[in-house]
Amino acid sequence: METVTFGVVLAGGLARRMGGGDKPLRLLGTRPMLDHVIGRISPQCGSLAINANGAPERFAAFGLPVLPDTIADHPGPLAGILAAMEASPLPWIVTVPGDSPFLPLDLVARLHAAREGAGTPMACAASGGYTHPPIALWPRDLAPALRSAIAAGERKIDRWTGQFGVATAQWPCTPYDPFFNANTPEELAEAELLLIRSGISP
Repeated sequence: METVTFGVVLAGGLARRMGGGDKPLRLLGTRPMLDHVIGRISPQCGSLAINANGAPERFAAFGLPVLPDTIADHPGPLAGILAAMEASPLPWIVTVPGDSPFLPLDLVARLHAAREGAGTPMACAASGGYTHPPIALWPRDLAPALRSAIAAGERKIDRWTGQFGVATAQWPCTPYDPFFNANTPEELAEAELLLIRSGISP
């Protein structure tokens, strides 16, 4: 499925709880958190890009295209998903946050399987009884419908996806939650400990 799936790392958030700046560029171990995310999602995709606003040069070290939001005023993750859909060279898009460094290595395959099994156009990840709406598989051809929804004021991912149907793929939270995300300095410190204790790679 990687040959038909365009991966996009959502790195356009304002990181208020982390004190501002580019949260995915914070170090986790000896590498930026974004580098951990890319290392885990890249082998699962036909091509990969970063969704971020502002000067793209700050991501130059990663060697990936940088896609800015195509709707102004930071309307949230749906804008990043729309940018991914509209730029995708492939029929399917998987989006992942830039602050989730422990993503499962079977994410894309299992999202495709969940979507096909449920007969829905989309699928999202779930763990520990919670869904993770930004970690999801999207069809490129829903871009016009998403653009219209954002223009009409929609900001909530699961409310929009609910109109079309979205499957879920469940992962266990042991020995760690693969969708752990570091939103605060305390959570980044927790991720450091998890990295050391679990020996997670790449």
